[in-house]
Formats: sequence, C-alpha cells, structure tokens
Amino acid sequence: MANMQDIKRRINSSKSIRKITKAMEMVAASNLRRAQAQAESSRPYAEKLKEVVASVAASARDLEHPLLVSRPVKKTAYLVMTSDRGLAGGFNANLLRYLTRNIQQRHQSKDEYGIFIVGRKGRDFLKRRDYPLVDEVTGVPDSPEFSDIKPIANKAVEQFAQGIFDELILVYNEFINPMTQRPMEKRLLPLGDLQEGEQGVSSTPYEYEPSPEGILSVLLPRYAETLVYSALLESKASEFGARMTAMGNANDNATEMIDSLTLQFNRARQAAITQELSEIVAGANALS
Repeated sequence: MANMQDIKRRINSSKSIRKITKAMEMVAASNLRRAQAQAESSRPYAEKLKEVVASVAASARDLEHPLLVSRPVKKTAYLVMTSDRGLAGGFNANLLRYLTRNIQQRHQSKDEYGIFIVGRKGRDFLKRRDYPLVDEVTGVPDSPEFSDIKPIANKAVEQFAQGIFDELILVYNEFINPMTQRPMEKRLLPLGDLQEGEQGVSSTPYEYEPSPEGILSVLLPRYAETLVYSALLESKASEFGARMTAMGNANDNATEMIDSLTLQFNRARQAAITQELSEIVAGANALS
C-alpha cells in the first residue's frame, strides 16, 4: 500500500507540473505572435533608413565618418543577445557555446575583445568565466521598446567611433520558425554595406539642410542603433519560440509519465487486490 501511495503522489505531482508547463506554453505562444509582428513591422523602417543613409552617403563621397572607416582590427566588440529567464531549451546554451567557440578561435587574450551583453543568463554565464564585460542590460521586457536597448547600443557605437574597438559584431539567435532558432553573428560596424546599398539609390537630386555631412553624422549612429534593435526583436521572437517548444515537449513528457505511472498504479492495485483475495481464500480453507 505504501508503494501505491508513492505512485499516487508522483502522479499528482506530474499533473501539477503539466498544468504549469501548459500555461507557460500558452503564454509563450501568445508572446511569440506579438514578437513576430513587432519584428516584421520594424523591417520596413530599417530598410527605408538604410536607403536614406545610402542616398546621403552617395552625396557626400568625400566624407570619412568614423562609422564608415575600416581599419586594422586590433580589438573587437561583441554585442550579445540572451534572455533573462531560462526554461527555453537550448536558446541561451547554444548561443553562448557559439560565442565562446568563436572567441577562442579568433583571440589569443582578453585584451583583444570586449563584450556588451543583453540578458541575465548571458551576463551570469560570462561573469562566472571571467570574460571581459564592457556593459550589460538586464530586465528587457517581453515587448521591448527602442529605449530599452538604446543605452547599450549607443555606448557600443560611441566606443567604436572613438577607436576603442575596431569592429562591432552582433551575436544573437536568428528566428527561422517556432521550432528552429539559429545562432548567428553579424558585423555591424564599420557600415561597409552602404556601398552596396548605393546601387539602388534613386538618381533624383536632393537638397540637404544643413549639409549631407551634417545629416549623415546624425543618421549613421541612428541606423546602427536600429540594427541592434532589430536584432533584439529577432532574439525575442526566437526566445519565445524556443520556450514554447520546450514547454510543449515538457507537457508531452509529463503526459507520458502520468500514463506510465497510472499503469504502474493500476498494476499495483490489482496485485494488492489479488493478494487480499488469496489471503481470504486461504483463511476460509483453514477454517474449514
């Protein structure tokens, strides 16, 4: 009977866990739809801003803005997007493994790079292993605004412009679909892809006030920060997709465990009933 009580306790515990994982799966699915819509709505703005920046850059060909200048890479900055919470499958682990592997392959010492980290999970992981953290942001809401990422993005862009870093690389999870998120990196600075964008720039002449150079000095940092924000939205969509999948798997596993424990419970109960019947029959035979 004690064994049956233990099995019953495990069944009730598994049912409670399944209720939690089911609720978390539904919340993640709701957040995923919102994050996908937010990421998709930001793309037209980023594309139009790139077109405008490329157009202005084409009108100021002699300008050597710090964000456009390529120089020998002596020190690299990484801006890494992780989450504040776990229970998202391999979302954080895969990204951090990808980051540390690339760092080990490229750099011989900690003096050759610095890390700007978004998310408590990434910060704790890197701090425990004594990686050189330059700045951090935690507590980013599920529906982030540009203001949530602007301080760290602005600091990373400014340090590149000042020559502290010679390149800035974004590291985040690219959202493929709710089942698939792929760790990737993107070279953010210097903005070398503007030359490619100039090929599609309209030939219509524009007049700039105060000057193309003055406008470009404002637009280039804004464009770089917008790319960081777009990466954050991609990362959020990936996080919710990974969490929804992980909670769905946990829910399925809990159901399988409940079925298995229920079968064990029924077998144990049947064995107990059989044993009691045997004892009754044996007692009756002894009396007769």
